[in-house]
This record gives sequence, C-alpha cells and structure tokens, in this order.
Amino acid sequence: MRSIIFDLDGTLADTSGDMIAAGNHCLCRIGVGAVLDPVRDRAAAFGGARALLRLGMARAGRAALTAADEDAEYVAYLAAYGTMLDRHSFVFDGVEAALDRLAVAGFAMGICTNKPAGLAETLLQRLGLRDRFGVLIGADTLPVRKPDPAPLRAAVAGLGGDPRQSLLVGDTVTDRDTARALGVPVILVSFGGAGAGAAALEPDALIGHFDDLDAAVARLV
Repeated sequence: MRSIIFDLDGTLADTSGDMIAAGNHCLCRIGVGAVLDPVRDRAAAFGGARALLRLGMARAGRAALTAADEDAEYVAYLAAYGTMLDRHSFVFDGVEAALDRLAVAGFAMGICTNKPAGLAETLLQRLGLRDRFGVLIGADTLPVRKPDPAPLRAAVAGLGGDPRQSLLVGDTVTDRDTARALGVPVILVSFGGAGAGAAALEPDALIGHFDDLDAAVARLV
C-alpha cells in the first residue's frame, strides 16, 4: 500500500492565528499582555505553545518562565486553544482537490502531527478533513514525538503501508528530520512554518501550492 503522511499545522491548514490567540491569552493571564502579533509571529506559532510563550516573555523584557511555570502555562494554553482552535484557522487552497486526486490514484493517507491528538481530531473534524485520513498520530499518541521517527512509522503502519512506499508532506525542519530518520522522502511546502526558508532544508521536493503535489509525489513514490 502506497501511503502519504501529512503534517497538520502549517502544512494542511494555517492554524497560526488561533495558536497566537491562545498564547496571548496565557501571556495576559500572567500579566505580560497580548504582545504576540498574528502576522509578525506567524512562523513562530508553528513552533508550538512553548515557543510562543518564550517569545512573548522575551519580547516583553521579562525573565524566562521556570520549568514548572512553563508547564502550568502550557496546560492553560491547551485549555484556551481548545475553545478557539477554529476561529481563524483555514485549510490551504487546493488541499481538498489534491487529496481527492491522491485518493483516486490509490494512496492511503494519514496525519502525523505534534499537536495533541485530541485537539488534532477536533480541528480536522471542524475543518471537514478528518474522514480523508485513515490514521492520526498526535504528540501524545506515543511516548515520543517528531522528529523521532516512531510516530511516522506508526502512521504508516496504521494504514497498512510500507515505509519503502511512503513519504511525508510537511513544512518545517522537524518534518524534514523525521522523514530522514525513517528513511522516507519528504515534500515540504513553502507557505508553512519555514516559509521561503524551506528550500534551504533541502527536501526531496518543494511545492508552493497543492496543485503541484501530484507531480512531486509521482517522482518520489
């Protein structure tokens, strides 16, 4: 079974606006204020909650949170994000049509994300994409997360696939490193977390729109 595994945030959907809103909620909660900007800090959002909290503290000229305080704010972030995870998020142009074409071509498809699995399930349902994927591996599905290759391996196995006939579609160095660790090709998008810098990560293919995905897949699997 040929399989394609997708990252979620920054790859299939732009979720940065809601992640930044949740980060600002936590920063306001501890008296820092809403110092994160949805445009300026879009790329940072794809680094996750802790990256946003650290950026906000540094921008405000505040001392870094202790490990215990950061853990507490991470829990608060997840709670806040869960209430707003689809207010600003949207599926990138061309995603659904590309998934349709890949399904017709006989590919099995899954998700491997560093977003907690429950939040990823809810978000995909609300975006209308969940039924398109046969498996979802989140940050808390296994004891390890990307760039460890185990979550990607589990996603492929969950589809009944073989890593030798699989690839990963992502947007950051984390996805590149995950694919390399498992020995599968990686396609990066140039409109996600790494932006134009994705080319410097030397993926096996780079796409600027989902209309280009089919041709890239055909070259690699």
